[in-house]
Amino acid sequence: MEAVTKTPEREAFYRKIDGENLTALWTVMSDLITPEPKSACRPHLWKFDVIRDYMTEAGKLITAKEAERRVLVLENPGLRGQSKITTSLYAGVQMVVPGDVAPAHRHSQSALRFVLEGKGAHTAVDGERTAMEPGDFIITPSMTWHDHSNETSEPMFWLDGLDIPLVQFFDCSFAEGAKEDQQKITRPAGDSFARYGHNLLPVDVKRNSKTSPIFSYPYAYTREALEKARASQEWDACHGLKLKFSNPETGDFAMPTIGTFIQLLPKGFKTARYRATDATVFCPIEGKGRSRIGDAVFEWGPRDLFVVPSWHWVTHEADDDAVLFSFSDRPVQQKVDLFREDRGNA
Repeated sequence: MEAVTKTPEREAFYRKIDGENLTALWTVMSDLITPEPKSACRPHLWKFDVIRDYMTEAGKLITAKEAERRVLVLENPGLRGQSKITTSLYAGVQMVVPGDVAPAHRHSQSALRFVLEGKGAHTAVDGERTAMEPGDFIITPSMTWHDHSNETSEPMFWLDGLDIPLVQFFDCSFAEGAKEDQQKITRPAGDSFARYGHNLLPVDVKRNSKTSPIFSYPYAYTREALEKARASQEWDACHGLKLKFSNPETGDFAMPTIGTFIQLLPKGFKTARYRATDATVFCPIEGKGRSRIGDAVFEWGPRDLFVVPSWHWVTHEADDDAVLFSFSDRPVQQKVDLFREDRGNA
């Protein structure tokens, strides 16, 4: 777009209409409609060992009940002060220490938990509890009661991912706390997986939610699926072997606003260049390697976290067999026909 020349007459006109809360489109058009995605979101990597040390210090400063949720927010360096890891998503690392109860509440925002470290703490969602182990992917659907507790002898850490910026954008946030810290458990552990997790669906159950009826995807099953798929040796040049977590009722993404993925990169595998419009948060749960995002190279290991902004070229290289969990706003982009990807020379 051609730059608009400034003149004294034009500047006087802009000041005049400003008093009426009006702006001339031609002065802002190039910032509103850009040739390619353009935001302040920047590539960055957070080392889990550093986060763990700060979380341990925080555990001595504030209780889970006082904090509501004892979490350190992963703020994108280009979006500081906004509690965003990308322009549309939030991420944080939560700690629940032995004896903690993160009190029951519910809210419009959908949340995911990806367990990083520790074993045996519990999350309860709408009357069902699930034990948490590293690599487990757990969903808290919009407006469902949920609480967390740790009755083990070790602290638990997990990644939180929420659609908070999306809900803020649409201005449709609601939240409330429960009268009791922990909700009443009304269903046995594993109930949702037993009903929906074996390619069988209850015949007459009608659900209104667009979120998967399975709220806990155990890592043991996820890892087994990757190993079964590995046998076919059908490696994608850009992704290795990449699967999406799905809603068994629809085959769509497990969450309506957040796409969640798991991918296997075999030892020595180096991906071809790839870019897409969905800025993506990655978390390796196994293996070591590096990712080149634009001109920057980030070395990662288990439980580290890094972000790839929209429309940035990325390649991954695995030193060992590596498993990476990731999430993005792809479901929303696809539903409004905005998603675009570029596979480079693949």
